[in-house]
Amino acid sequence: MRALLVEDDEMIAASLRQGLAREGWSLDWAADGLSGERALADGAYACVLLDLGLPGQEGTALLRRARARGDRTPVVVLTARDGLDDRVAGLDLGADDYLPKPFALRELLARMRAVVRRHGGAAQPRIGTPQLQLDLATRELHLPDGRHEPLSAREFALMHALLERPGAVLSRAQLEQRLYGWDDEVNSNALDVLIYGLRRRLGADVIRNMRGLGWRVSAAAAAAPGAGPADAAPPSPGHGRD
Repeated sequence: MRALLVEDDEMIAASLRQGLAREGWSLDWAADGLSGERALADGAYACVLLDLGLPGQEGTALLRRARARGDRTPVVVLTARDGLDDRVAGLDLGADDYLPKPFALRELLARMRAVVRRHGGAAQPRIGTPQLQLDLATRELHLPDGRHEPLSAREFALMHALLERPGAVLSRAQLEQRLYGWDDEVNSNALDVLIYGLRRRLGADVIRNMRGLGWRVSAAAAAAPGAGPADAAPPSPGHGRD
């Protein structure tokens, strides 16, 4: 999944980027309020981590302007301003959660999962369909045949994007925007290789290619790994681009 951090402290940004990457998040970093506002307007983020004391434009102004234009991206405020009045003001402006500094990475990750869940209308820590579910806490995919498959960071990000709206077709551009951050080096066939590997493990019927449009998930029972079209040769550079 992809998140935006708006924070002027370079050490905090580097630490969060490293820690979140281990948990499947790609993190874009904006060091001031104006850059953060432009990034939020241009990007497709699952979550925003927002400091309040920013150069150029206060975090409260960024949040107010984003909500005024109808942007409902979940926002977790990260700030040293931990007084009651500050917390109330941030939440009233439209923040989804408020975490005072310093904080533990585990707690931040749990709060990020919670706001993303609520944004998607899910009360439970799973998304998907009754037959095919992604556990947001354990990063496991629960398959129709009873298997629980652990996913890598990139696999988790891909399945999260596809299972937020089961059956919806997502284009290559939409998936790449969700999976990769500004600093990620993305090969031309990286998405094809990722999907190929998942179909080999999960079954050919779990992720369906809609030719010329993109990909979607299927809630049908997964085929046995190694069967059907998923057994084709691995994609070569540029193979299968839509």
